[in-house]
Amino acid sequence: MIHGYPSHCTFCIIHCSLTDSPSSKKHNTMRSVNHVASRARRKKILKLAKGFYGRRKNVWTVAKNAVEKALGYAYRDRKAKKRDFRALWIQRINAGARQHGMSYSAFMGALHKSGIELNRKVLADLAMNHPEAFKAVVDQIK
Repeated sequence: MIHGYPSHCTFCIIHCSLTDSPSSKKHNTMRSVNHVASRARRKKILKLAKGFYGRRKNVWTVAKNAVEKALGYAYRDRKAKKRDFRALWIQRINAGARQHGMSYSAFMGALHKSGIELNRKVLADLAMNHPEAFKAVVDQIK
């Protein structure tokens, strides 16, 4: 029964559709939405997903997750890159020092004692590309 009328009554159906329901008494206003900002946010994410494979590049929910994961990997690997390069420089310095009869740790210890302030990046470059200059550094600290 709706409004006291049986549900099969056609008058009831018409009457119920014409009467004021609680929802129709509200003042009809538009919702406050910010389509400009939300569209810009989506465009930014989809732009970052450009070049991804399949639905990862153009379906919003998939692209959002893929971009979030990619940005996390990028952040992590920017830190790892520094560690990797330092390890590479140490290997190159070690190889150069051993050619002159010193270990890496002995070479670096003597370097610091002698007051030569060359960083590992420069020392690795000297050991690889300028062996005569690296030999001059080794001779100076011996």
